[in-house]
Amino acid sequence: MTISKVGVLGAGQMGGGIAQVAAQAGYQVILNDVDITFVNKALSRMEAFFNKSIEKGKMTEEQKKEVFGRIIPSTNMADFGDVDLVIEVVVEDLELKKKVFGELDKICKPEAYLATNTSSMPITVLASATKRPERVAGMHFFNPPPLMRLVEVIRGYFTSDETVEVVSKVAQKMGKTTVEVKKDSPGFIVNRVMMAHYIEAIRLVEEGVASPRDIDTAVKLGLNYPMGPFELNDFAGVDIGYFVANYFYEEFKDPRWNPPQTLKALIRAGRLGRKTGAGWYDYNN
Repeated sequence: MTISKVGVLGAGQMGGGIAQVAAQAGYQVILNDVDITFVNKALSRMEAFFNKSIEKGKMTEEQKKEVFGRIIPSTNMADFGDVDLVIEVVVEDLELKKKVFGELDKICKPEAYLATNTSSMPITVLASATKRPERVAGMHFFNPPPLMRLVEVIRGYFTSDETVEVVSKVAQKMGKTTVEVKKDSPGFIVNRVMMAHYIEAIRLVEEGVASPRDIDTAVKLGLNYPMGPFELNDFAGVDIGYFVANYFYEEFKDPRWNPPQTLKALIRAGRLGRKTGAGWYDYNN
């Protein structure tokens, strides 16, 4: 089946970015959210990105108009009725995602593929909410999608080889490099590795071995990483790091994933308003 029309459900930072790279790749795109305000904000972010590209000579005004001409704003999921592929990008809430997939299954044509951009949740569980589990896969983009080159393609238990091939080719047409996650395991590849070194970095702080700032410097200069573990987690959100660590702990029942006490303390401080918006460097000072 040839993919020509893509639906993106969720117009936040990730959803808007995915819609952008899809439209730039030549796909017709329906960008949907519950409120048109979110869709318009996503379009405004795209315009700012394109304007910078024009200033740098990487894009023309005509190309910008062509890309915007491929994007259809939407607040009605029924608009996904004739798409070939839907990429779900709603918040990381398993029950909400299951509900969404059940609705998409009823709306989309039988031959359409359904993908989720989840960073850690089980593809098999989401696919079970549909009558087409063989056509459901994970399609994990990284933030920000227009700049990050990787997409993890994740198999659920029932995902067919055809589905993996189709979504991989779509991502590759968007200019991404794909890797296949052959087993539906929490965290897939990148987050599994990232969380291991993040938690170990926190333990180094707890043991008094080094400060977050010095650990970041050591990792960037010693391992040639563009960002250290604390810098990266402050960028993504300390609460997200806590959520993922706790999710891994619940799924694997392995104490190595138990969120360290220092991470829990930083989260509690934020919830109590003492460190609202604070990150690891703030905690260390």
